[in-house]
Amino acid sequence: MMMKTSNFYGEGGVRLELTPTTTSPLAIDVTESAEMRIQRLISENPVVIFTRSSCCMCHVMKKLLSAIGVYPTVIELDEEEIAALPPPAGGDLDDHHHVNNSPGDAPAVFIGGTRVGGLESLVALHLSGRLVPKLVEVGVITHVV
Repeated sequence: MMMKTSNFYGEGGVRLELTPTTTSPLAIDVTESAEMRIQRLISENPVVIFTRSSCCMCHVMKKLLSAIGVYPTVIELDEEEIAALPPPAGGDLDDHHHVNNSPGDAPAVFIGGTRVGGLESLVALHLSGRLVPKLVEVGVITHVV
């Protein structure tokens, strides 16, 4: 399994490559299934983006969130792990304006344990004025910017 994680702080960012011997909460437990590990990461991180390597949409998501003052945990998944992503709860819109109900779509952002969707869903949430209150609600920012 190739799960990698990045936690970005400003432009420079920090990239961590985890091995099974790491004691970090983001560590890979080889006895954990991909589904269990993804669920654990969703529950342990208030804002997490699951993505493929070199995803430009993920970069835009990180820029939007960092402009608000939120630095999400970013997890790069291989193709088998992407298939283990939980499906959207209510049928999110994908980045092509279609209802997206398949679990294996990336990038996918989760806020407070709930799947927001892809880039278009995140931008729509922001433009509707509901993103910042949601981030305040999960405790990643303390006030409206």
